[in-house]
Amino acid sequence: MSLLDTIGKPAPRPPIITICGDAGTGKTSLAAKFPNPIVIRAEDGLARISKQVDTPLAFPVIQEPKALWDQLMALINEDHEYSTLIIDSVTKLEEIFVRDILDTDKRAKGINQALGGYGNGPSAVAAMHGRVRKACGVLNDKKKMAIIFIAHADLENMKLPDIDDYQRYSLRMMPKGIPHYVDDVDLVGYVRLASALRGGDDERKKVISDGTREFVCHATAASVSKNGLGISEPILFPEGSNPLGVALGIEKPDKAETNKETTNNKEEK
Repeated sequence: MSLLDTIGKPAPRPPIITICGDAGTGKTSLAAKFPNPIVIRAEDGLARISKQVDTPLAFPVIQEPKALWDQLMALINEDHEYSTLIIDSVTKLEEIFVRDILDTDKRAKGINQALGGYGNGPSAVAAMHGRVRKACGVLNDKKKMAIIFIAHADLENMKLPDIDDYQRYSLRMMPKGIPHYVDDVDLVGYVRLASALRGGDDERKKVISDGTREFVCHATAASVSKNGLGISEPILFPEGSNPLGVALGIEKPDKAETNKETTNNKEEK
């Protein structure tokens, strides 16, 4: 059999998504709107879930890496009907990984000095993130589960050779672990509060917000974000909704919006 006989179009699969944002912006509530979810909890974000969203089923909160591996292997090896895996959050997972490594290296004062130094500690943490991503890839491929990684946001300093330094929103993690949840996923989105500056030219300006939230998943210099869905601007994110539902085909467009678009198309013609 020739290798050319194996050529074909990749089969459709559920998405692998990373959602980041500040505390209290609705990351877990958004993830819970995906079909038939199960949650692996490194923190108890379900305690703060929106009242407009059904609380999903969840494993016990993990305290050590072994519990995480056991929960992932149970989903891989056992029969179940869950359609979405939510990991809440990879930021907290990193704290658990760091603590586990430092528990095995009592002489190290911090992760940078662990395992002999020279970056071995952060590399070991990144390898554990890689193991998480690999297991989730198996669930996505074999069990046809959508995967949602939740992360807390932080500011990242960008130093590029051809422009002035600037900051952007990224995942609150050590740099070596970030690629597992940014480079190797289908969509990265950032939840933010819509805000504006208020104040005169000779006054100290203040940031104001009416609580309206936006979901940013298009390429922008201001945040680590991407998508392959043709989305090119921020999406409004009302409480209890899934701003990606229609784009991913898991929700039907609102009938009124569909009628409105049809009317507009007719007028343009």
